[in-house]
Amino acid sequence: MNIINILLRNIKWRFQNPISILLTIIQPLLWLVLYSTIAGQFMKETMNVNYVSFILPGIMVLVTFSCCSSGGYINFIMKSKGSFQRILISPVRRSDIVLGQIFEAVSLSIFEAFILVLISLFFSVRIESGILGILLLIVPIFFSAFFMAGISYTISLKLPNEVIYETVMSLVILFLFFMSTALFPTENVSVFFRVLLTLNPFVYSINFLRSLILENTINWNSFFIMTIIFSVLCIIIFFVSVKTLEKQTDS
Repeated sequence: MNIINILLRNIKWRFQNPISILLTIIQPLLWLVLYSTIAGQFMKETMNVNYVSFILPGIMVLVTFSCCSSGGYINFIMKSKGSFQRILISPVRRSDIVLGQIFEAVSLSIFEAFILVLISLFFSVRIESGILGILLLIVPIFFSAFFMAGISYTISLKLPNEVIYETVMSLVILFLFFMSTALFPTENVSVFFRVLLTLNPFVYSINFLRSLILENTINWNSFFIMTIIFSVLCIIIFFVSVKTLEKQTDS
């Protein structure tokens, strides 16, 4: 019940400040529409697929970055209003607080990711794997958002103010996004770059999303690999977030 209360409180804040929802989707939407329009002209010569279909998975993951980053920003708003301290002294389990925060970011990420899917339909994008593929889109978005929300929440607890937080999160997001398969195929990249790609967990969610969009069969091997990797990472970041919050309580 505490998890739901915290989740609903954050959702309420979102609707009271709808600009926060708009801002989290503007950047991914610009990438989807403008970048695909410009770069797509050059990529036609090297790719046999609709370039919007190709970059849509990366943009869907990018929207989770934006949503989760803004979720961490809520902590600073709570601190300025004193509500953060009231939560710390309340008899609420620290794990419930963390999950409530994370699930709000996850919910917003899934909502905005499907908005991007709907918009992409106007650019001749089709989910080739059918109804099951559309339903399975939720899984990599959930994992990506949960992991990134945990990272954002932990970083927001460790930093003194929102200015430094925004700077750090911008660097994290840019690195993870560009060091991925979001925008370009990787057949001709160097071995060193391929090694770096394997270390970025979001590459696995992007690749699985791309297989759902471009292929008419489900790549279950990719699904299970992604699920195992993110299950471990999400459990780790969850416990790190809880421990970080407990240190805030002790201090």
